[in-house]
Amino acid sequence: MPDTRLSFKEMCAKFDVTPRTLRYYEYIELLSPEKEGRARFYHARDIARMTLILRGRRWGFSLEEIRQWLLIYDRQGNAAQMAEWIRLADRQLAALDAEQKQLERTIAELRKTRDEVADSLAGGQSDN
Repeated sequence: MPDTRLSFKEMCAKFDVTPRTLRYYEYIELLSPEKEGRARFYHARDIARMTLILRGRRWGFSLEEIRQWLLIYDRQGNAAQMAEWIRLADRQLAALDAEQKQLERTIAELRKTRDEVADSLAGGQSDN
């Protein structure tokens, strides 16, 4: 992938993001494309970073957390970055587990209330 070079439009299409999103990621220094005049070109490093950014967003990490995590690689190397990744992942897994339990309780409560209302409605059909 060392020779890979995507234009701005190709990068948007590859990752299914809007031009605004791509420009914002550049603005907050998550991506640093090569610039030729007004054109932007993204190389293997930016493509790999974009993959990590979108994966991190899908898993619920903030852009600032992702930015800090990516900076670790530049400043301290791969081992430090992976150790931080484990810490962040453990924290996010705990938060997602708690959210899942809350959703399960909410679904059970909604289902119970829905069934009670449906049973009440079915039993009161002769009232009409």
